[in-house]
Amino acid sequence: MRVLKFGGTSVGSVENMIQVKEIINDQEKKIVVLSAMSGTTNVLVAISDAIKDGNKRKASKDIDALEISYNATIQSLFVDVEILYQVQEYVQDIFYELRTAIDKTHTQYLYNTIVSYGELLSTYIFSTYLRQEGIKVQLLPALDFMRIDRNNEPDTFYIRQNIHRSLDDLPAADIYITQGFICLDVDGNVSNLQRGGSDYTATIIGAAIRAEEVQIWTDIDGFHNNDPRYVEKTTPISHLSFDEAAELAYFGAKILHPQTVMPVRELDIPVRLKNTMAPHAHGTLITNKVHGEGIKAIAAKDGITAIKIKSGRMLLAHGFLKKVFEIFERYETSIDMITTSEIAVSLTIDDATYLASIVEELERFSFVEVDHQQAIVCMVGNAIIYHNQTHKLFQILQDVSIRMISYGGSHHNISLLVHSDHKVTTLQRLHTYLFDTVTV
Repeated sequence: MRVLKFGGTSVGSVENMIQVKEIINDQEKKIVVLSAMSGTTNVLVAISDAIKDGNKRKASKDIDALEISYNATIQSLFVDVEILYQVQEYVQDIFYELRTAIDKTHTQYLYNTIVSYGELLSTYIFSTYLRQEGIKVQLLPALDFMRIDRNNEPDTFYIRQNIHRSLDDLPAADIYITQGFICLDVDGNVSNLQRGGSDYTATIIGAAIRAEEVQIWTDIDGFHNNDPRYVEKTTPISHLSFDEAAELAYFGAKILHPQTVMPVRELDIPVRLKNTMAPHAHGTLITNKVHGEGIKAIAAKDGITAIKIKSGRMLLAHGFLKKVFEIFERYETSIDMITTSEIAVSLTIDDATYLASIVEELERFSFVEVDHQQAIVCMVGNAIIYHNQTHKLFQILQDVSIRMISYGGSHHNISLLVHSDHKVTTLQRLHTYLFDTVTV
């Protein structure tokens, strides 16, 4: 059995839903993971924020607008009147729950409940549409088997046990539709895998059922060798290793959630990235197999904060780094890049939520400098630190101010920290040198 995940754009319109139906309707058994329809989660977050701020009028206005949009979609999608009435009733029930939330006290649980409605709507609407089209389909509720533990990590044993139970309890079908992103927490409350988590859902399920392949369908034909939003003439990469894909996803390639490959890599379950709008394109196949050496792709990650921590003594005292890392661990703030010298350590974070508190603690035993609006530009490939492509990289960036360099920590990654204003220039110049003038 395969697992196929379709993102919000793939189910964001009637036309795209019809396209997805054509892709999955091949008489092979599969589990299909769906995101919320494009734009829905953003609106639901805005509704939650309005409730939190006590702005009932804005919350009500956003709910009304979203309901109008959904009613227009289902009116176009369903031709069977009886089925249309069933879907309308379900949609009305969801929006009734949204409206009752306006008068509730805002909590994390309320937020999680509100944002879960996007996936509940998309999966109910799409599975009912498939049923209208005569396809053997069953709705497989993610909240019946997806759960995270007290560390907010997937509870793999629980998931494996309960997804098999759920599948056995349902009537036989060719296609099982389930929700991405949403889950239960260890106390049985609605929670989620954070934004972009539908990819993660797909590979968690893939690992739980030992799928033959997991496919992630989006609106682009796989990983490209650079960010097509900023660089012209990018090309898709046909094959990547799990290590290369993980580096690219973590350092800014938006096509894949950073944690996606983790559940399936040890089981050697292939992950294939495909384009819903061009289903016959090869896309990118991610496996444990390495294809070639050298730099294959460039990615960039925005919203980075750089912190320079200088020891008050002439040399890094014994235990200095331990004290530094303990502070970041205490505030559950992960570090992206790190470089050290005799008297200082520089590092970067992508979550500045607790920055003020972190700096306050660091300043008790060191001098601290903070640079905001930074970006990490990384070059990814197999064994690239040994490849002769890298020796001229800094020559072509000689007029770009490079704040930090991470080289040698990974065989698959060379990372540069630049100001956000220089990100696009850096991407373009590296692309010209690496892919327009060098034959790999």
